[in-house]
Amino acid sequence: MKKFIDSLVNVWKIEELKNRILLTLGLLLVYRFGAQVTLPGIDATKLGNLSNQTDEGIGWLINVFTGGAFSQASVFALGIMPYISASIVVQLMGIAIPYLQKLQKDGESGRRKINQITRWLTIAITLVQGPGYIYNLYRTLPGDAFLLGFSSFAFLFSSVLILVTGTIFAMWLGEKITDKGIGNGISLLIMVGIIARLPEAFLQEFVSRTSTEVGGGVMMIVIEIILWLLVIIASVLLVMAVRRIPVQYARRTVSGDFEQDMMGSRQFIPLKLNASGVMPIIFAQAIMFIPAALSGISSSDSAQSIATMFKNPFGLVYNIVFGLLIVIFTYFYTAITVPTNKMADDLKRSGGFIPGVKPGVETSDYLDKIMSLITFPGSLFLALIAILPAIVVSLLNVQGAWGYFYGGTSLLIMVGVAIDTIQQINSYLLNRHYDGLMKSGKNRKAVA
Repeated sequence: MKKFIDSLVNVWKIEELKNRILLTLGLLLVYRFGAQVTLPGIDATKLGNLSNQTDEGIGWLINVFTGGAFSQASVFALGIMPYISASIVVQLMGIAIPYLQKLQKDGESGRRKINQITRWLTIAITLVQGPGYIYNLYRTLPGDAFLLGFSSFAFLFSSVLILVTGTIFAMWLGEKITDKGIGNGISLLIMVGIIARLPEAFLQEFVSRTSTEVGGGVMMIVIEIILWLLVIIASVLLVMAVRRIPVQYARRTVSGDFEQDMMGSRQFIPLKLNASGVMPIIFAQAIMFIPAALSGISSSDSAQSIATMFKNPFGLVYNIVFGLLIVIFTYFYTAITVPTNKMADDLKRSGGFIPGVKPGVETSDYLDKIMSLITFPGSLFLALIAILPAIVVSLLNVQGAWGYFYGGTSLLIMVGVAIDTIQQINSYLLNRHYDGLMKSGKNRKAVA
């Protein structure tokens, strides 16, 4: 523990890193403050029905990703989700559209153009989602909650404009954290929103356990915390697990002021067990929203029954379909994000080869085979983590929103972003000749 504290002290000795951390914290504070600012023209004291709508089920999941702004009718009510949706669409379009494929190969200039396309698509998506959100407010809130009247053009126009502006501002905050802060800006905004809901969810569970309604007392709370920590450890293992493919580099001589005989050094290609991250869960979650969203089209009993099943994230049918979709999307997303052909070509150009495998096409086929083999257990593990909240709620009778934190997108995002952030800070410490956060905080001897 003392070594970890010493490492934290060393963080503040690096002026650049300290400034980046302070800037990141400041921008995150601005985002959290904006999430509490209610849209002009809405009575903030009449939001009870909207809060009830987001207490459980799909509404809770949407509210978590916006950091509670959805239930506050906030200027950040749509959060950063339109930007994420636009990023996913652009990434998928890059498979089929030659122009985007060319931009992906153009390096930094191509990346800037893709970012600009993503921003414009974000605005278009927000312009569609904004009126939908205002209509949801009209269906949920009482009439006297609209101070200017729902049918007022001034209210409708200004609200949609503010929602679009709020999303653009949140996107700007995320990009500034990425460029000027400690990185992973968009992910940090989501993670902070998720963490903001954690204390309230735990407090509700504690109250319910210590009351006579549910029972179990403090001992049950301890068991739940231990189980939660075990799930976090499993999630860390899932995020960090890699299959290392040995790579041999040919013997060569480097000339210059001196000659150095480069023996055939051996390195590794790390293929991640879960190369797709949380994207399969996000894709699957988006598909699971569709039946509930379309439930209003038909009033038949069968349609309403299907909608009810897909509105309950803890139901058996919901989780079976959810798990299958995650496995399918894991294979799909891994196939489009892990370019084994490009990896094989880069390896061949650098003079490297996998022992026993010919460079070129055979190397590409070999890497593709390995990815297929490790993706299957990775997808099953990811699906298990995703449906674990339903299992925990069923077995332990967990109450309220606390059950959602036992897995799913929220937990994986928290774990993944935390690991990435620690790695970012470690890189700064190691570059300044300090050990990383998880090692001794003593100064490292500089290499001449």
